[in-house]
Amino acid sequence: MTPERVSSVTDLDDLLSEPTPAVVESVRKGTGDLIVLGAGGKMGPTLARMARRAIARAGSDRSVIAVSRFSNPETRDALERHGIRTVACDLLDPEAVALLPDAGDVVYMAGMKFGASADPALTWAENCLIPAFICRRYAGSRIAAFSTGNVYGLVPAGRGGSRETDEPAPAGEYAMSCLGRERLFQFFSARTGTPVVLLRLNYACELRYGVLVDIARRVAAGEPIDLTMGYLNAIWQGDANAMALCALDHAASPARILNIAGLEELRVRDLAEAFGRRFGRAPVFTGTEAPDALLSNGHETARLLGAPRVAVERMIDWIADWVMSGGPMLDKPTRFEVRDGRF
Repeated sequence: MTPERVSSVTDLDDLLSEPTPAVVESVRKGTGDLIVLGAGGKMGPTLARMARRAIARAGSDRSVIAVSRFSNPETRDALERHGIRTVACDLLDPEAVALLPDAGDVVYMAGMKFGASADPALTWAENCLIPAFICRRYAGSRIAAFSTGNVYGLVPAGRGGSRETDEPAPAGEYAMSCLGRERLFQFFSARTGTPVVLLRLNYACELRYGVLVDIARRVAAGEPIDLTMGYLNAIWQGDANAMALCALDHAASPARILNIAGLEELRVRDLAEAFGRRFGRAPVFTGTEAPDALLSNGHETARLLGAPRVAVERMIDWIADWVMSGGPMLDKPTRFEVRDGRF
């Protein structure tokens, strides 16, 4: 059962890292330690903690290892307080990657999005070179590698969104390099027999960041909301964490693709008006809805791993309450309204 409201960062992180019974069973079946690469980002800390909590409940002696540059030492300290081993590593350094601990399961979360257009060379190195190093280091391990729904490109609204079998149509350096990342994982999976599952995410939300938070804050501030990108998917980050960990059971060679996305096509206008009702103020709109948007179909993943636990209405309630009560924010806009792929 989900709470009526979330009143603190501690409660929020507990909620985001609460393992489902399916996650507990999945980690029970796994062998060797579980390593999270790129664990210092927005999702990594709660995913690593969910894995640690699930392993404890399963009565397993597996360790969880979090790897990142850890530019924020507080993130590293918090992970270690929760019983997670941390390793500081620049994943662009192949010699450092070669020294990483062994692991039976790998969750790959590294990558670059924002600033991709300003520094495309670094974007391609982050998104394509690192996977090659990781695939060599962890050949034979099960790998769940995060990707993005941006690789599909814009599709007509009202048709259920892009499916895993659809041909990619990436726009911009970020999306193209993410498809390149997928191709590297696919290449090494086929060549070495390494089981891989590619997770095309679209979009994970919590109370401090995410597309719903972006919309809520603009409504609360009376700022205009561009309706041109008029539709989207949203999924609670805790559900995305659980799906990613359970997806390791479906890693295969050749690599498998799964969409992690909310099951509904959400209309930006409707979301803004829902927040407006909670805030007691009318949203300000600009632009006109285009007939297409970045939309993914998450039904195959829901069939395999279960549907998301947290409904969109509950996310809206939580976020509205968080914004009105002055809860802390990460101040990292998603730029969901971008249609040309320039991030």
